[in-house]
Amino acid sequence: MTWQQRINSALEERRAADAFRVRRVVENGAGRFLTREDRQFCNFSSNDYLGLSQHPAIVRAWQDGAARFGVGSGGSGHVSGYTTAHRALEEALADWLGYPRALLFISGFAANQAVIAALMGKDDRIVADRLSHASLLEAANLSPAQLRRFAHNDAGQLSTLLDKPCAGQQLVVTEGVFSMDGDSAPLRALHDAAKQQNGWLLVDDAHGIGVMGDEGRGSAYQQNVKPELLVVTFGKGFGVSGAAVLCSDPVADYLLQFARHLIYSTSMPPAQAVALSASMAVIRSEEGAERRQRLAEHIHRFRQGLGALPFQSTDSLSAIQPVIVGENSRALALAQALRERGMWVTAIRPPTVPPGTARLRLTLTAAHKAQDIDALLEALHVASQ
Repeated sequence: MTWQQRINSALEERRAADAFRVRRVVENGAGRFLTREDRQFCNFSSNDYLGLSQHPAIVRAWQDGAARFGVGSGGSGHVSGYTTAHRALEEALADWLGYPRALLFISGFAANQAVIAALMGKDDRIVADRLSHASLLEAANLSPAQLRRFAHNDAGQLSTLLDKPCAGQQLVVTEGVFSMDGDSAPLRALHDAAKQQNGWLLVDDAHGIGVMGDEGRGSAYQQNVKPELLVVTFGKGFGVSGAAVLCSDPVADYLLQFARHLIYSTSMPPAQAVALSASMAVIRSEEGAERRQRLAEHIHRFRQGLGALPFQSTDSLSAIQPVIVGENSRALALAQALRERGMWVTAIRPPTVPPGTARLRLTLTAAHKAQDIDALLEALHVASQ
């Protein structure tokens, strides 16, 4: 088979399974509304959970940062790309979340890959929730360590796997809030299981940070758990982009020596770090608390309405509210039906989710209004007839 034949075969397989991914050009894609081809849609596919991506103070902070530092960092943080703006953000994050150190990364994907690649050796074992994010599972598969998966949120099976002999160290991997199901991990039980075998817990809290817990400190803080490694990302609750790893002083120093994703990547623009500091200030403020309360009200309103409709969902109390329909073609048809009624939703299909669980991944934000939630429920009701 030639290169072209291999590529064509893979593409045709995706198309035949109704799993072919397509990007669509939109305007204002992170706010309450987005526009495509001069038509406005109410946006239920954004991870901008607190509606901060267009917050005037955060936008202004980025502009001020760009005026001071320029629009790029100019290099790796190990060369010349680590500025006072980066240091201030790292120190503020560490203080806020209760860790000795924070290290900034250009993305959550890079942070997860970097930590696992740097820490795990051939005698070690990674035990990951089977629904962990692709960045975590890919890093685990690429590492020399042994990978074992435990049933979703099943601390008992995790303990059984950790009990098996292991010549090296063991790392338990999970998300705080799962990106496709929207449910939360039982972090206390997972951490206890890891500690019983002298293992460490890595929590990717991309969908919890900023949104859950006191001052938006996230899933782990809400459950009174302090994992050895906490990854927080800034493209959701913070409304910006990038990520950080929270850890001990020795681990931070180790990652600075051995995390290739950190050493060999251009650091985030200093202006972005300035904007993230401004975003954190809003999250921690009374305004941030009000936005979290408004989001919680939207979630309650939606779940009450969804319960009366003939759709399968999950136990999610987060901003992520999946509507599981099963077949890929049905998910695509339902998404199209909602778009015809002015709702921007996205059908999520395998391999992103397990086979037979194609869904609409609906996301609610503090930027929505109560009437938006009601309109979405009405659209779902009509589509279910």
